[in-house]
Amino acid sequence: MIDAINSHDFQLGPDLSGKRIVVAMSGGVDSSVVAALAARSGAETIGITLQLYDHGSAVKRAGACCAGQDIRDARAVADKLGIAHYVFDHESRFRESVIDHFADEYMAGRTPIPCVRCNMGVKFTDLFRLAKELGADCLATGHYVRRVEGAEGAELHRAADPARDQSYFLFATTQDQLDYLRFPLGGMPKPQVREIAQDLGLIVAMKPDSQDICFVPDGDYASVVRKIRPDAELGGDIVHLDGRVLGQHKGMIHYTVGQRKGLEVGGQPVPLYVIRLDPSTQRVIVGPREALAVDAARIIEGNWLADLQGREIMAKVRSMAKPVAAHIDGDWLRFASPEYGVSPGQAAVFYEGERVLGGGWIEETVATMQEIAA
Repeated sequence: MIDAINSHDFQLGPDLSGKRIVVAMSGGVDSSVVAALAARSGAETIGITLQLYDHGSAVKRAGACCAGQDIRDARAVADKLGIAHYVFDHESRFRESVIDHFADEYMAGRTPIPCVRCNMGVKFTDLFRLAKELGADCLATGHYVRRVEGAEGAELHRAADPARDQSYFLFATTQDQLDYLRFPLGGMPKPQVREIAQDLGLIVAMKPDSQDICFVPDGDYASVVRKIRPDAELGGDIVHLDGRVLGQHKGMIHYTVGQRKGLEVGGQPVPLYVIRLDPSTQRVIVGPREALAVDAARIIEGNWLADLQGREIMAKVRSMAKPVAAHIDGDWLRFASPEYGVSPGQAAVFYEGERVLGGGWIEETVATMQEIAA
């Protein structure tokens, strides 16, 4: 398996001697194997780890990244590989651009994706700058996506292993960043990555994968929001689309569009779902499943890796959703068929086959059925 490493040349040419590769090392198995690939390629390899939050509070918490034990693991792997390794403290920037934004979005009745904000800000932007300052020929990461050289330059494609594909979370990668980035694991299944790590004797070979939101312990995002915004649990009414008040809630941060469980409004003739959140009145609006269907969504802060106007595309509007047929009409994403559970604050990512064409943030939606004013 170790021999397979030699086939990964980081798209810098057949001879990497004299080249310099900076590797973003989070302390997990994926980025550690990328560092190993780079070190064995013949290029000078430098590992960089960003400390993103207080290392003392995250030393023993499983499923974290970029803090505590993970930093020590990254350093140990770098020592094993014989490469330079630097740690940069980006805690303040991470808190302001990712964690605070996460809390503010929930307070506004939206559903944020902090992993995308982290990639488009702290990770790629800052790592890009650091790698350039170090004179690197490229910046390599452990993300499961593929960088493909197309007729008009580098393209972003899904990973070969659909179960590991992370392209949805990387839609905001700019063309300039894509030209400089490398993703050596995009063509590998995860078991092969772990096997390489074991063959090389890396201590992280069987380390569990990090959770989706690294700074949210045990998936309890409400507790994180409460700590940052103490007024987050201001209560209000749970209101049916037809105007009936069905009950009370203990804070909108406990609800997201499409949610069914935890509404505590029993005795209804049909199952009810969260249709929308109204932060101006602190109301949680609920209704039948058909009320979740939307025909279109307005997209803001788009990042385009190709021209989408007039192009039939596939759109992915949630990280776990399947892409659906759609097209772009100005700022609007229009679905070929009604789509369910489309929430402001989430990302809409556009594909043509395996290629990522770009994406943006969902600002508002147009419901298929006419809501009764609540």
